[in-house]
Amino acid sequence: MTRVLITGGSGQIGSEAASRFAAFATVIATDRGRLDLSQPSALAARLEDLAPDIIVNSAAYTAVDRAEDERDLAFTVNAESPAVMARWAAARSVPLIHLSTDYVFDGSGAQP
Repeated sequence: MTRVLITGGSGQIGSEAASRFAAFATVIATDRGRLDLSQPSALAARLEDLAPDIIVNSAAYTAVDRAEDERDLAFTVNAESPAVMARWAAARSVPLIHLSTDYVFDGSGAQP
């Protein structure tokens, strides 16, 4: 049976995705305790251990109000770790579905 890794498995999107995939796949729903995206250096080894056939990345640093004060952590969780997942997945031909939010701002506008 196909193994689907869902990051952020205890969140709203992750838990819904887990319930949908469970109908036809073995779901590996992870939370921060099982797959810590603030530690990208350990991520590839953890992915090897979990051995997913598909990755759904629904985890993210979502504390929008604190992101400016915790820039490094937000960047690590939302950019560095997904990059590690993408490289790992590409090297193994594992599909990666990366979800984002509407809280994207390139800095060029005058309004949020």
